[in-house]
Amino acid sequence: MNLPADSTDPTWQEAGRRLVAKALAEWSYEGLLAPLPDGPGAWRLDLPGAPAYRFRARQGGFGTWRVDPGSVVRGDRAAADPARLVLDARPVLDLDGPTTAEVLRELTATHAAEARLLAGGEPAGALADLGYAELEQHLTGHPVLVVNKGRLGFSAADLDRYAPESRGTVRLRWYAAHRSVASYSGVPGLDQPRLLGEELDPETRQAFAAALAGRVTDPAAYVWLPVHPYQDEAVVRTLFARYLADRRLVPLGEAPAAYRPVQSVRTLVAPGQRDVKTPLLMRNTLVWRGLGTRATAAAPDVSAWLATLPAGDPELRATGLGLLGEVASVVVAHDLYDEVEDAPYRYGELLGAVWREPVAAHLRPGERARSLAALLHVDPAGRALLTELVDRSGLAPRDWLAHLCDALLPGLLLCLTRHGVAFCPHGENTVVVYGTGDVPVRVLVKDFAEDVTLLPGREYPGLSERADRVLVRWPAQEMAHSIISAVLAGHFRFLAGVAEDHLGVPEEEFWAVVRDAALGWRARHPDLAGAFDALGLFDPEVERVALNREHLTGGGFHDRAERDAAPDVVHGSAANPLSALAVVPA
Repeated sequence: MNLPADSTDPTWQEAGRRLVAKALAEWSYEGLLAPLPDGPGAWRLDLPGAPAYRFRARQGGFGTWRVDPGSVVRGDRAAADPARLVLDARPVLDLDGPTTAEVLRELTATHAAEARLLAGGEPAGALADLGYAELEQHLTGHPVLVVNKGRLGFSAADLDRYAPESRGTVRLRWYAAHRSVASYSGVPGLDQPRLLGEELDPETRQAFAAALAGRVTDPAAYVWLPVHPYQDEAVVRTLFARYLADRRLVPLGEAPAAYRPVQSVRTLVAPGQRDVKTPLLMRNTLVWRGLGTRATAAAPDVSAWLATLPAGDPELRATGLGLLGEVASVVVAHDLYDEVEDAPYRYGELLGAVWREPVAAHLRPGERARSLAALLHVDPAGRALLTELVDRSGLAPRDWLAHLCDALLPGLLLCLTRHGVAFCPHGENTVVVYGTGDVPVRVLVKDFAEDVTLLPGREYPGLSERADRVLVRWPAQEMAHSIISAVLAGHFRFLAGVAEDHLGVPEEEFWAVVRDAALGWRARHPDLAGAFDALGLFDPEVERVALNREHLTGGGFHDRAERDAAPDVVHGSAANPLSALAVVPA
């Protein structure tokens, strides 16, 4: 088939170039590919039976690769097809047939989503004026995972309706579930009548109550929950058809609130409402996006206990660290799948909901909020959102970055060293709060029941047994990954490149800012110096978390019965850019 050379949509080509560059960078970072030097700043990747890939790149902190998308060629032609790179590299990546097919499926979907984002890209100045949820719908997703928008299970129509980059809104469908299969949990003082009174307007509550009363004899025997439209059509009306027939589930209708899906897709945000997290029988970035029954039921217990940390620690409270509490939840069991203990875990995560405190409720007058992930965004014209914010602040770039570190690190370090609590503060889970002039002042963190870890053998006063059963216990060196892998290697190694390219801050200077913030905190906390040092933030080498390796070797595809409770896959180690800079005082 001979097509004109310019027949491919240019936005599709540009998205492909970016994905090829990202794949070369991240797969090389994880040791899946091994490019060889090919001249100053130039590299060559030889693959069996395929033309060589040549490109320009530089290496940065933690051994990261920064590949110039416009420089990549395959043979004598520009490389803009990430799927072709997968097929070319298949012998080196050692992908079997099923895994190759799944990678191609998700990669093509990711390519299409990336092209859609580019086609609707807004200037950085306009993005800086958007609210938290609206800005989330412009971001490109997980910076580490190459295949980060696969959304396996979504049709094209579903993507148009429910993907963040569609920039649309979603209205939730409500059901009543009989208490024989469903339960409600809430933080103290938030029972379901109060929650429903705050989340549904009187007319909607009245209409729902009438719909339930017309179908059952004992409406008080039911709990209410919202259901994502996709889950209603893909799961409730099919896998829960028995419940609909015997009225263990009763449809109530659609509520009027218009929610925006943010980067996690299953989390929905609407003005004046709590955020709602709903399960989706959809796989994205390694896992199925359901809601585990035990973790969902325990979420309010975990959040209520976490709230006692700043309440009882004035210094932690003074850092401004905000906890976006998961204040209420509903879980609905599937009686048949509950009997199949070795069923794939997604069948135990089918129906439920979590209500989370909204970002807006934690903002003071004049403050704005953006996810930490937003700081990596570069608009189609090549202007970074980071540049826009620094220019608006009037600060020197290094000073602005120092404010960011001072907003982010103190609260997380106190939780780790004093309280033995680790979050998973990656870019999407961490929300930066900005004060006057778009200067970072503090952070909010979220995702607790499934992403908080504690120390083994330590007593945690006030932690309920139900919460304790779902929280993972890891040794201190593993909990340190909440800073090393989630923040430093998982986010700051990319931010360092943006700061160098767009702010003119050399990478070594960027890491010096981070180093100074961490050492400054240690100097102010001599009583916690030992616990700080045990984290290994300045070790010469740190374990390299390899999410793409896990993905490409089938970790995201096999039908395991348990979600992974172990730390992420690690492959080798990386040189720590903080080590060469840091002289830790005795």
